[in-house]
Amino acid sequence: MPVHAAHHPPSRISLVTQDLLHRAARMLGRRRPAGRTAPERPARSEQLRTLADVLDAAVAAQPRADQVVAACGEPEPVPGAVAKAAGEQVVVYHRLRGMVRALPADGDVAEVRERAARLLSYHQWMLHQSLVFAFSTNPDSRVEAARLGLNGLGAPADALRELRDQVRAAADSSADEKSRS
Repeated sequence: MPVHAAHHPPSRISLVTQDLLHRAARMLGRRRPAGRTAPERPARSEQLRTLADVLDAAVAAQPRADQVVAACGEPEPVPGAVAKAAGEQVVVYHRLRGMVRALPADGDVAEVRERAARLLSYHQWMLHQSLVFAFSTNPDSRVEAARLGLNGLGAPADALRELRDQVRAAADSSADEKSRS
């Protein structure tokens, strides 16, 4: 599906991303002045909820990213608007990955956070590689064959959605347990 050159107004993703950046900054806290104790780490339920929120934003960005990767694999010359759209999506996934890595996480939440960061890195890498293939200045037959094989983000996109669902369910379950106690 080709990406059109029309200007797109600021998306919900960018607003969600900004909100999450602010929330993550609050969770991470500011540098503590001398003599003050470190801020208390968020509870497991809050860690899960915040991670789920970031993953919600990542999943919400997937349709556009998938569309851009597929557009890079179209047989006709790839329009310049695709490069711009892909660049914007690379930035989205770069920021989301940075947010995930910055989130405080303990124990099993830290393991899930690292898996999420790897999946977000894949999304960013795939968008970047799609651009390299589509706009290569020195194309050869192998690069062109790889480019024509591009059709979207693939199985890692499914894995990210599944991880988001698992984290959201764990966050909801943890919140339910907390409210019962």
